[in-house]
Amino acid sequence: MHHLPAVNSLAALTLGWDARFVGGSVLLKADCFDWLKRAPENSLHAIVTDPPYGVKEYDADQLQKREEGRGGVWRIPPAFDGHQRSPLPRFTALDKKERRRILEFFTEWARLAGAALRPGGHLFIATNSFMSQLVYGALVEGKLEFRGEIIRLVQTLRGGDRPKNEEKEFPDVCSMPRGCFEPWGLFRKPLPFRMTVGECLRQFQTGGLRRLPDGNPFKDVIPSEKTPQRERRIAAHPSLKPQSFLRQMVYAALPLGEGVVVDPFMGSGSTVAAAEHLGLHSIGVERDADFFAMSEKAVPRLAALVPDQAEREEIIEEQFQLLEEVDLNGGKANSLPSSRIRCASRSP
Repeated sequence: MHHLPAVNSLAALTLGWDARFVGGSVLLKADCFDWLKRAPENSLHAIVTDPPYGVKEYDADQLQKREEGRGGVWRIPPAFDGHQRSPLPRFTALDKKERRRILEFFTEWARLAGAALRPGGHLFIATNSFMSQLVYGALVEGKLEFRGEIIRLVQTLRGGDRPKNEEKEFPDVCSMPRGCFEPWGLFRKPLPFRMTVGECLRQFQTGGLRRLPDGNPFKDVIPSEKTPQRERRIAAHPSLKPQSFLRQMVYAALPLGEGVVVDPFMGSGSTVAAAEHLGLHSIGVERDADFFAMSEKAVPRLAALVPDQAEREEIIEEQFQLLEEVDLNGGKANSLPSSRIRCASRSP
């Protein structure tokens, strides 16, 4: 049985790039394509990442338009409930050529990630309901095995808007449904021919997903919440995911609770922080100098966070509010009132 690698063994995976050691993890300032090309084959146990769908929306001209509030591919949404909503990429504005760029980007990335992963190693990748079909197809083309989706149940505020510039003429129409979930694609590097999951676990410590601490299976629907403000104050990243969610993903990614989890698109380091909180080893790779500098300070602070009772109640309230808005019971008269559910959920 292989054991969890010591921090000094992770140093070999820095491969000469600028590196910072934070607890049992490593932050690398590098382009993940360049790093993956040089990463040893079959060296990584799992990948958990939220990549930029950064083909068109991160081009210089589009970023300039976003800063000036002129939109472009970025939709500048109106204020909602007294809060200014963040700009969101308008993926419906992508043309055929731009979609081809995305397909080529993720196909090549999947090939590199697959080479570095151990056989049976899992990849969790954040996406959205509009882009997922394109991204998933590219990852399969890159020889990763599609294993399903993890649904992060959260009110995203994406979609639901009236037709652009035609709101008054068509007040009862929305161009897309309001998003109430965030899909995370689940992929796996194929097991060697005729190898069982048990054999893969013994040889590579990969192949399956870790069960929940209570012994129940890891589930593919995870009720979540918008990222708490105290986390946003630590890491001002535009797509910061909550620690409560990422810790569940990172925990599941290492079936034996040992190995190395990698986030090739680290951003402010939230995935690395989740691994640190759980006492696991991880590598975060980020090419943007500002985000890399942010991660050095943010990772230990995010990792140290422990949800308090008020935050737990806020999470529960958001989850049940979402269920009310989605109306999963279809408005049936015999459905349990949400107030009773809330009380029951807080009982000892």
